[in-house]
Amino acid sequence: MASSHCFENPPALEPASGGGEVVDDFGGQKAYVTGSAGSKAAVVLISDAFGFEAPNLRYAMNMIADKVASSGYFVVVPDFLHGDPYDPSNHSNPGMWVQSHNPLNAFEEAKPVIAAIKEKGVSSIGAAGYCWGAKVVVELAKVHEIQAAVLLHPSLLTVDDIKEVKCPISILGAEIDRSSPPELLKQFEQILSANSEIDHFVKIFPGVAHGWAVRYSDDDAAAVTSAKEALQDMSHWFNKYLN
Repeated sequence: MASSHCFENPPALEPASGGGEVVDDFGGQKAYVTGSAGSKAAVVLISDAFGFEAPNLRYAMNMIADKVASSGYFVVVPDFLHGDPYDPSNHSNPGMWVQSHNPLNAFEEAKPVIAAIKEKGVSSIGAAGYCWGAKVVVELAKVHEIQAAVLLHPSLLTVDDIKEVKCPISILGAEIDRSSPPELLKQFEQILSANSEIDHFVKIFPGVAHGWAVRYSDDDAAAVTSAKEALQDMSHWFNKYLN
């Protein structure tokens, strides 16, 4: 389930910049797109509660979307929050925000996005989700919509969710995490290990807290190093299964 960790350490949102462009309609969603439109492989990145304008997801030091694109992928970062990311200055209960931003709705909205990617001639699609977005990715992984999945500090997931995954999946978790504590991630790994048909990779990053892969301070050298390592692990997984 979601915990207060999911809403801590909010980033300063930036509506512009990055190496790609924001389009008003990609498969019915506003989205940031970057990379080669002629690529035969694509990656969908799905944000946490702070949305697709979070600087580390699109810009800033790691420029996750642009860096993934630099490996030859066409990358789409949809705004499944519809311009309404979690606002820490609003004192409404975070649980109320989650109720009004059901990741199952985003899962349905993701299907036309994936269809629009396929219309470009893409033959393999991966998806990565951060926190809230990880639930969306798992739902896509249950129904053969994607060929590879990566979850980063996931939330809202259950053991039953993991049992239904049908594509190779990498789970990158934090040692300090109330949403998906190491004990739960180890349960996920046990379930995946019991299914020889689904390749998997589960890694718990020491000394980091929930959100570390996308909500970190550039002034924290250790945090930057861990975030870079997570990005490398994600890229390795996509390179393994999308190329």
